Amino acid sequence: MTFTDKLKNYDTLVFSAIAFFAIYLFCSYNGVGISPDSIMYTSAARNFVAHGNLHTFNHAPIVDFPVFYPTYLGIVSFITRLDPTVFGWWLDALMFAALIYCSGYIMSRFVPTSRVYKWLVLAAIILNPGLLQVYTYLWSETLFILEVLLFMIVFRQYLVNHAGKWLVFAAFIAAVACITRYAAITIVGTGGLILLLDRTLPIRKKIGHILIFGFISISLLVANLWFNALHTGTVTGPREPSITPFIKNLYYFGTVFCEWLGFTPTMYFLATPLAIVILAGFIAALAFNFYRRKLNSYENLAIAFALVYGLFIVLSSTFSRYERINPRLLSPMYIPALWGYTSWGLLFLKRLTNPKLRTAVAVVFIAAMLGYITKIFLVDRDRYKDQIADEYGNPGYTDNDWMESKFAAYLKTMDKSIFKPGITIYSDAHEAVYFFSGMSAYLVPHKFFKKDVEKFYRIKRFYLIWFNNLENPELINLKDIKARKQLKTIKDFGEEGGIYEYDESGK
Repeated sequence: MTFTDKLKNYDTLVFSAIAFFAIYLFCSYNGVGISPDSIMYTSAARNFVAHGNLHTFNHAPIVDFPVFYPTYLGIVSFITRLDPTVFGWWLDALMFAALIYCSGYIMSRFVPTSRVYKWLVLAAIILNPGLLQVYTYLWSETLFILEVLLFMIVFRQYLVNHAGKWLVFAAFIAAVACITRYAAITIVGTGGLILLLDRTLPIRKKIGHILIFGFISISLLVANLWFNALHTGTVTGPREPSITPFIKNLYYFGTVFCEWLGFTPTMYFLATPLAIVILAGFIAALAFNFYRRKLNSYENLAIAFALVYGLFIVLSSTFSRYERINPRLLSPMYIPALWGYTSWGLLFLKRLTNPKLRTAVAVVFIAAMLGYITKIFLVDRDRYKDQIADEYGNPGYTDNDWMESKFAAYLKTMDKSIFKPGITIYSDAHEAVYFFSGMSAYLVPHKFFKKDVEKFYRIKRFYLIWFNNLENPELINLKDIKARKQLKTIKDFGEEGGIYEYDESGK
């Protein structure tokens, strides 16, 4: 890139600065948001710095999540000598600013390109409520979404000249992404799909490049899964079968896009048809680009990733149980989907020969984008009012409910000698126990795993820290435990919960 080209990106730098400031605003009251996942990442990062391993607070290797994000946090912590809960907000802000810069870089290379289009889309990315939520929490999506765009930049360079060095570089980014989030296998799928469809490659070269890309891109993931299986007996931790059918997951997929489009819940009857149209549109666009032999554009890469990622989330939710499809899960898809469904307008405008018609269409497009940007801005404004102006904080373990909780305050300052050494502590929110007290605790078993439940009930002595407001319907509950075990109350916090002890000997 020449110096002149760099100067042309000054507007992208301005938007990047705005993105950084937006994250600062939403973290200005209580810092970065802390969820149960955040505590898992943080505890592994702390152990990485202190002991050189990636064990979580319960002294077991981190398995439910890949290893790179907690390693990344640990490296930053080692360099800065700060805890992830302290530097989390500015790290998120820097990554969000980098995401906006990469987005602007990519859009300036669309064919055709438009500065006004870039401004409107950058504003829509910054103000997207789903992305703003992700980048105000200690979540691995913050790094993964950035890796998606970096992969597009490098892989597109490969598609232009088919040089092996760019293929290896792209495969390496995909490999790192796969140990950032398991869902990054979709990056591998995207690259493999484009390679398979690329008709400009001779067949022997195509096969060789597919093998090289596939081997490198999954190498770190295979190593991560092998390590998990060797040390814990499972590759990604215990997983339950899904309880939501395909059509229901398609509906949830559509509700997220309804939310992103500014629809109210009363319009969610459009969710399933919208989901079908969105995915079918990506398939049609990819097929059209294959027919035109136009696979090496950023726009086509965005379409391919959005399709592969969207299908992966819907299908994996149909076979494996995890949190319901929501804006966080689909956040990596937002930018590629936005490009896929707006960039065609630039090509359409270019082909219009009538100046008046072209101006009229451009005005309609700009008005529609401004209307959309205004809608999502109002959503962000309401969130800012609730969480920052009204001083509640990002929902999670640092919000006002927890900061004003007598139970949490007790856990922070309690005399830990009330727990006798060698006796296991269980909880319905073991990450909360660690976050507030620094103690290790183990999660009570899921109802689905009957053998684990019976094994728990055979334990002759244990402590139980129970949070009533966090009760998880998938876990055995306090009522179930009390029906089987005579618990002694050590500390009662009324509606908030309590600390209990069970001793079969009755001592």
